[in-house]
Amino acid sequence: MTRVPAKQGKHEPTRRRALAYAALAGMFFCAAPALASLPPPGPPAIVAQIDQGHFAAARQAIDAALAKPGLTTGAREALEFQRERMHRILLDFTLTADDAKARIRKQIPDLTDAEFARWDKAGLLEHMVIDGRTLYFNRAPSNLYRLSAEARARRAVQTPIADGPNETLNDHHRAVFREALATGTAGVLPMRVRVTQTVTVDANAVPAGETVKAWIPYPRAIPGQQDDIRLVASQPAGARIAPVDTLQRTAYLEAPAQAGQPTVFKLTYELTLRAQSHAIDPARVVRTAITPALKPFVEERAPHIVFTDDLRAFSRKVVGDEKNPYRIAQKLFAAVDQVPWAGAREYSTISNISDYTLHAGHGDCGEQTMLLLTLLRLNGIPARWQSGWMFSDGDYDNIHDWGQLYLAPYGWVPVDVTFGQLEPKAGDDPRLRWFYVGGLDAYRIAFNDDYSRPFIPAKQFPRSETVDSQRGEVEWRGGNLYFDKWDYHFDWQFLHGRNDK
Repeated sequence: MTRVPAKQGKHEPTRRRALAYAALAGMFFCAAPALASLPPPGPPAIVAQIDQGHFAAARQAIDAALAKPGLTTGAREALEFQRERMHRILLDFTLTADDAKARIRKQIPDLTDAEFARWDKAGLLEHMVIDGRTLYFNRAPSNLYRLSAEARARRAVQTPIADGPNETLNDHHRAVFREALATGTAGVLPMRVRVTQTVTVDANAVPAGETVKAWIPYPRAIPGQQDDIRLVASQPAGARIAPVDTLQRTAYLEAPAQAGQPTVFKLTYELTLRAQSHAIDPARVVRTAITPALKPFVEERAPHIVFTDDLRAFSRKVVGDEKNPYRIAQKLFAAVDQVPWAGAREYSTISNISDYTLHAGHGDCGEQTMLLLTLLRLNGIPARWQSGWMFSDGDYDNIHDWGQLYLAPYGWVPVDVTFGQLEPKAGDDPRLRWFYVGGLDAYRIAFNDDYSRPFIPAKQFPRSETVDSQRGEVEWRGGNLYFDKWDYHFDWQFLHGRNDK
């Protein structure tokens, strides 16, 4: 595994629709109580300064604010995190223009400066101007080939970009769909798996003798999706599993650091997984009565779910005069499905993920999901986050984000806009095109039923990932250990199941 601070593990589909999305969205492109591990929003002016790349001015403003008497704990934490956010941005944006060109020339040896400038002007090479210096995102050169058919065609060696195994319609989808129809049950084809998750902290990342604390994601019990969860073993022993109702569930472990030795944490568990398929009849779908339980899922939730003017305009253009909630969901799903996938900067560095994704015109699975959830809520359709880890019969695995939406009378059903619309073949039921609006493959484990929720036990320092929870988190009494100080890894085996017939 190559460790970099950016989200190397996020799902990487081949479906690229940059031109279609640009045509659709072109109009956009010419204090709650503080929780130590989830910093409160920073002052809007300072947040904006950082987003605009005015780091020196932001640092001065932070220093001045911290020097004021009577500062609350929450306000201090917010200011200190904005300083940390700048540090994390600089870990993600390290390339000069010459660096970026050199990387691109590894695949396009005769790249011209004019060509680079044209692609850059078109927004195909993500960068920030930080205190007058243009710095490119570490993954901008590789993302270029995902965003531009022209750039892909210019490569000296044409190598395909591999799909995830369930991104293309296959026998598993067909079996899930067929079994759900035959049994009248949404959760089908159970299989049992054993998973081992490992977090390895670099040698000497923490002084010898100090206690290293780790939070490793742990499956939630979800009726009809995953259950019968059993902890098999942990290293060190004595893992503390968060309560079943914890929305971002983890297992907590501690170990002393030893000089010159990595600190290793392992967690092995078993669970039963089920695929899902809800046979949704659009004619039966009615407008959902928003109960107190559903109300939070149609509301804004700053900073990442905010109904901005641009999002409202985008929604109007996509939805038109459609009134049926399922048809609205399909339209929004299809529109966000056009957002081309690209490797993402760390979510903790982004001040508003849904707004960022809309204007960037690309996103990874979590960014695409956050955009879709925001649009669904804006249209009065309850929507919520789900995320975890996915795998396959072979050696493929990845961390991944998706969501759920509420459709009356069906209730909560899954939605995975990153996998998008599938392409039925001759003889297939045409409804398989929309498998991932109401369906889900069995090859994934959910750790989270929400985003940005506190851990149990709580972290004392801000998390490396303030939104999601898939890789894990590590800290010691001296502070948080960021992603550049440790690795994560998954191993798995099938115990029984995998019946796709």
